[in-house]
Amino acid sequence: MTFYDDIYPFYPPQRTSFIFSGRLLTIILVFLVLAFSLLLILPGIRGRTRLFWMFRIITSLFIGVVLVVLNYTNSWAEARMTTNATYKSFSNAVINAEVGLHVGLYGINVTLRGNPIVQFNETINYNEMFSWHDTIEEEYEEALEKGLPNPILYIAEKFTLSSPCGLIFQYRYSGRFASATLWTAFCCWVLANILFSMPVILYAGYMMMATAAFIFSSMVSFSTIMNVPRCVFSIGTDSFVTEFSHSFWLALATGVLCTITGILVVTLNFLMPEKMKAAFSVGVDSCEDEDDFYGEGYLNSVFLEEAMISPLTSKVTTELF
Repeated sequence: MTFYDDIYPFYPPQRTSFIFSGRLLTIILVFLVLAFSLLLILPGIRGRTRLFWMFRIITSLFIGVVLVVLNYTNSWAEARMTTNATYKSFSNAVINAEVGLHVGLYGINVTLRGNPIVQFNETINYNEMFSWHDTIEEEYEEALEKGLPNPILYIAEKFTLSSPCGLIFQYRYSGRFASATLWTAFCCWVLANILFSMPVILYAGYMMMATAAFIFSSMVSFSTIMNVPRCVFSIGTDSFVTEFSHSFWLALATGVLCTITGILVVTLNFLMPEKMKAAFSVGVDSCEDEDDFYGEGYLNSVFLEEAMISPLTSKVTTELF
């Protein structure tokens, strides 16, 4: 166990590779349970209204879970490449691996996967998280103490305060404002769902449009990182730069969906307000409900004759006495 064997006895055992965020799993499970609970009421709804309510529940919960999940994903911007690079410090060992950088609103994920995955009698499969919510310097120092591979340390160093690239300032502040606007969009989504259950469908449509506006604002905030000179990551003989990824395009699709929903609700509310109220089961007068419930009635003639005779009989008896 020496440096010359490419074995490092003073390094702690390699951690298990990150698979899926427990926070994201919790959020998705909560929304799935909520969706299942709401869908249980569908058998009690008659006619074509059942399909409308199912579409409404699924669409609304999809928008809500996306707004929350986007705050915690690490795929707003990504970059990856396959290259030959030195593995660890104090060693001349060169590995062939796929290096990936995944940027989120609160930090970055750096992945390193060997090609093949087992090289030098070691499984090369790393996924390390570095957060700039507080400070990334401490996490970078811990990574140095753990002896993480050189490609991971090189990328993480680019996001430290001492790096001349200044990536930490670009990504930290753009991510902070993007997260704030996403949470504002989530609040607008909650208000829209409350208004949809009240006889103010027009304002619910306006809140859906406001939700879309804040989603687009978060995208604009994050996209400012592309307006400054981008730092090039060079590992071995290859290099890469980050590009927009899945979460960014998912936010765009969700914003378009909210925009279309809001415009449709506002337009249809102006064209056919009564039908919109009926579709959302709001704004129906209680007196009208009672009239519809009772409908056409029938009078009991025998009972009416007895009721008319009884007062007359009582009056005649009184006069005789």
